[in-house]
Amino acid sequence: MSRKRIWAALALLALIGGGYYLLTAGSGGEGGSGAPMVSVTVPELTAAARLGKGAFDTNCASCHGVNAAGQDGVAPPLVHKIYEPGHHGDASFWRAAKTGVRAHHWPFGDMPPVEAVTDEDLAAIVLYIRELQRANGIN
Repeated sequence: MSRKRIWAALALLALIGGGYYLLTAGSGGEGGSGAPMVSVTVPELTAAARLGKGAFDTNCASCHGVNAAGQDGVAPPLVHKIYEPGHHGDASFWRAAKTGVRAHHWPFGDMPPVEAVTDEDLAAIVLYIRELQRANGIN
């Protein structure tokens, strides 16, 4: 292999490594702090969304954080543009909770199914998340 090709290969590896670092730095990679990843404005919730908050706190907050703000190194925020309804519809939340989901946007690893969550809980949780999203400019 010529020196030019070796240097080109090394440069490519450096670019890939640098891109990975920029993508994951401070966004919840291994060894994160567990701190909230986003600031969430909590609106006056509807009665149904308050039920969803209770179900979220019981079934989801241990990973996705208080008010779905995520936890650095643990799980992503659900109050985030990635989870806007046009990209992740309500069915995506249902599917993730019921069957789990492979990691594809964040470096947290796969999400396992949430065994204890009921269909009634899920309907209320999704409503709660959507109300939080709207209050934070995610439509």
